[in-house]
Amino acid sequence: MKTRIEIVTPAPPGTLHGNRITALRWHKFLSILNYQSTVTEEWSGESCDVLIALHGLRSHDSIQRFKKVHPHHPVVLIMTGTDIYRDLKDSKKVVKSMEMADAIVVLQPDAIHSLPKQFHHKVQVIYQSVKSITRKTPPKRHFLASIIGHLRAEKDPFCAAQCLPLLPSDSKIQLVQLGKAMSAVFKQQANTIEKNIVRYRWLGQLSHSRTLQWLSRSHVMIISSIMEGGAHVVSEAIAIGIPVIASDIPGNRGLLGKSYPAYYPVGDKVALSKLLTKAETNPAFYQKLCQAISKRQKITEPELEKRSIQKLIEQILKPA
Repeated sequence: MKTRIEIVTPAPPGTLHGNRITALRWHKFLSILNYQSTVTEEWSGESCDVLIALHGLRSHDSIQRFKKVHPHHPVVLIMTGTDIYRDLKDSKKVVKSMEMADAIVVLQPDAIHSLPKQFHHKVQVIYQSVKSITRKTPPKRHFLASIIGHLRAEKDPFCAAQCLPLLPSDSKIQLVQLGKAMSAVFKQQANTIEKNIVRYRWLGQLSHSRTLQWLSRSHVMIISSIMEGGAHVVSEAIAIGIPVIASDIPGNRGLLGKSYPAYYPVGDKVALSKLLTKAETNPAFYQKLCQAISKRQKITEPELEKRSIQKLIEQILKPA
């Protein structure tokens, strides 16, 4: 009889939140590995051999209910960026979820340093993989920068747009922003910037495949987040070979590496504009970015993530 696994993610079906994408990818790998798995928003109450929960805070109730009914069945907690870099400080529920979990998964190695030491023995790093996507020829008439992610405070969504007026007047940089506005205020702000800055376009939420088309023909991708557990869009850029200009936060360093040459201080529009200009006008620097990205591509290979998931499930199902 197949091992039954339920994956709980608070991100609803049909959304393009990173948590939902991660849950669906794990579901696919578990099926390939011959486990029976389902994806739900909260624990269904159905009996299963393993519960995998994304988000220590928002899946806390599911973990607690599951452990009450099945105290000896293992729970895997996949920690998100908001768990690690925001909620852990403010919420006892995140700590309780970590206590109840038999294994804790983080998406990049820098995350471990932000977790309480008493949980380090439970932690495993499993990088997010990306299906092979071919890099497209970027536009010849302008230098295309893309920024991808829902418009919400954690993403510092307008840092890139607001740095555009600081670029040299002869710059050919065009910025395309993709992602759903998570509030009316953000929607209004994006529309206002689009009216006032010629270099900027906001395309809203597109399908995942159309978003990847934009990414794959970009000269660079910007990730301006204040906090990230390990953004899937960064893994996608790495897999395709798109240079990334990144805010200097642990989530980005964990994926791109400590010596990656294009970090800027969070929220620093001047520093971001200088890096963009350097990427556009300095071919040697642009080539350096391409090479740095190329060195990271092995961490995004599906076979690595599949093997890591297989090893994790086998470990937690071993008799004590």
